[in-house]
Amino acid sequence: MNPGIAYALGAYTLWGLFPLYFKLLQAVPAPQILAHRMVWSLGLIVLILLALRRFAWLARVDRGVVARFALSAVLLACNWGTYIWAVNNGHVIEASLGYYINPLLNVALGTLLLHERLRRTQWLAIAVAACGVLWMSAEIGRVPWIALALAASFGGYSLARKTAPLGSLEGLALETALMFPLALAYLAWCSAHGSNAFDSGGWSLRALLAAAGPVTTVPLLLFAAGARRIPLSLLGVLQYLTPTLLLVLGVLLYHEAFNSTRALGFGLVWAGIALYLADSLLRRRIIAPA
Repeated sequence: MNPGIAYALGAYTLWGLFPLYFKLLQAVPAPQILAHRMVWSLGLIVLILLALRRFAWLARVDRGVVARFALSAVLLACNWGTYIWAVNNGHVIEASLGYYINPLLNVALGTLLLHERLRRTQWLAIAVAACGVLWMSAEIGRVPWIALALAASFGGYSLARKTAPLGSLEGLALETALMFPLALAYLAWCSAHGSNAFDSGGWSLRALLAAAGPVTTVPLLLFAAGARRIPLSLLGVLQYLTPTLLLVLGVLLYHEAFNSTRALGFGLVWAGIALYLADSLLRRRIIAPA
């Protein structure tokens, strides 16, 4: 197997299995899990940077870079926080919908903000997927805000990082460093009020919270390694492994409702994705040299 494919599959598989980890922390409030994720991730990333002796990038960090990464840090925190809350409140299926929508939303954002051009079939794919979201909104009586929040926050994050001047590891280091003071202050406030789960929990709970560092960082490093070794189009196909695993966990393991209304809505989203992928593959075959 191409090592790049193995790295990418590893990253997407771990992201798809995240609910198994977060469910173990279900007794801990989502904001505390988020804060620990920020704190322990920074600690691990600093150790990696020390091991690699990779600090030359700090010379490129000025006010503009900090401002840009402050925005991406906020979007990343919103995505992480929404995802943790969704998983631990029985909305794994809706979280999977968000990550099915995200690639198509990325395409739409690229068109609107980066002036990338779409073909008619690609516009049709986005429209079909949007119909699926509207159908579920009408039938369940509310907007699927969890899915849309996850798709929008990660789409905005991807857009912010697309034009960022730092690599994946360095960028994550700066983002977590910017979030670290707020996370640490929040955990200190929780400790002062006797509500910090890390203080009151046993060693097993403390180990699980500390594991947020490698749980967060390892898939990101695998993804970065895979992205450098395989075509972007193949990476785009493999990314659907994550929401598929989320959907399987939500239905089979956590027994969340998946009725005909949701099935039709998901079907329209899948149809939109299939249209987009088919158009991309056909386009590549047409323009490929003989």
